[in-house]
Amino acid sequence: MTAAQPVGLAIRAPLLSYEANPFEADPAACVHHESDGLVLVADGRLTYAGPFASGRVPVDAELHEYHDALLMPGFIDAHVHYAQTPVIGGCGKPLLEWLETYVFPMEQRYGDLEFCRKVARLFFAQELAAGVTTPVSYCTVHPASVDAYFEEAARLGLCAGGGKVLMDRNAPAMLLDTAQRGYDESKRLIARWHGHDRLFYAVTPRFAPTSTPAQLEAAGALFAESDGVYMQTHLAESLGEVDWVRKLFPDSRDYLDVYDRAGLVGSRCLFGHALHLSPREWDRLSQAGAAVVHCPTSNLFLGSGLFDLRRALIAGNPVRTALGSDIGAGTSFSPLVTLNEAYKIAALRGETLSAHGAFYLATLGSARALYLDHRIGRLAPGYSADFTVLDLAANTLLRERLRFADSLEETLDVLLALGDQNCIRATYVAGRLVHHRDNSGS
Repeated sequence: MTAAQPVGLAIRAPLLSYEANPFEADPAACVHHESDGLVLVADGRLTYAGPFASGRVPVDAELHEYHDALLMPGFIDAHVHYAQTPVIGGCGKPLLEWLETYVFPMEQRYGDLEFCRKVARLFFAQELAAGVTTPVSYCTVHPASVDAYFEEAARLGLCAGGGKVLMDRNAPAMLLDTAQRGYDESKRLIARWHGHDRLFYAVTPRFAPTSTPAQLEAAGALFAESDGVYMQTHLAESLGEVDWVRKLFPDSRDYLDVYDRAGLVGSRCLFGHALHLSPREWDRLSQAGAAVVHCPTSNLFLGSGLFDLRRALIAGNPVRTALGSDIGAGTSFSPLVTLNEAYKIAALRGETLSAHGAFYLATLGSARALYLDHRIGRLAPGYSADFTVLDLAANTLLRERLRFADSLEETLDVLLALGDQNCIRATYVAGRLVHHRDNSGS
């Protein structure tokens, strides 16, 4: 690139990105780090990501500089319920009682499009403020909830996924559809939103207990006949849920087999939680190229269990693994807080989650789980210019603690221990500033 070539945006800042999986290779060999870096953006994509040199900055570029900072690919939130934003912090109940007490009453309000839009605006503002540039959300049973979600995602230019929840039993009557109606409404929503701008649709049976076998089969048909769509659901989040599934589907070998029989286990299938799985289920997930989504704050908040990071990522046949906030059982939009809790869960299991492993999981690792690692999750030419700027002096304690950090690894360790949403100085989507800590651009 010559200095005279026009480019929309140039940013000078320290850079951090991952080129490979630190769970499988030497972490030092997986990292792309520039202590004085530069990214150039044109038409929403990165054209350069490397060391800073003044001669590389086009004369007509808009140059931004960030000091005491770290520019990273935008974070990915692969399992979240935007409609549950108003019930964050509903305490004192295990999973199934929590749904009955907090979630189902709230979700009955989402037949109102204006209410959906209000919550969607709040949700996306919080995600961007947390540095998340790709969310994958459950909506509600109401098509209006899907329309509001994708409308706002499209307005912001986000790469985002979501889908209408399918439920035809074991929920309040106002939240039930039927196998046929769920299929028909989802089909129309797929035609309206999937592949529009940067959006992708996820066929979304909430979880096996709230769908009849007929509805799961209809979901499998939707998934099979709709090119490039995803499937998302919950899997083995709590022991009570696993026992309930065993009673509802006595002919299935295990929980995963319920979905497998309906054609819902394969690539682009996302299974939230995956806490209480048999060896057979882990092996099947790996063989199918399916993904699990680790939701640490939710798992701890509801007392659901401790995710087996070693079996997921370090076993001889690893499973694609993403990170999720699981708002609203999850308690923070911030991936830094989510990773802090993931570290503690690993420690409780006698395992170690390194800082490089953690930040990989929130970026390129989640992109790989979504089969989007050719487009997002890295700082590299041709990738979408979705990135976030972490403030290494966000508060006095962080700034002073990092004075004593003598390596990149220690800096990242401290960010995981002390970081939260306030550490996000700026968030860019397709090269456009959509959040600044002092002035939201959304």
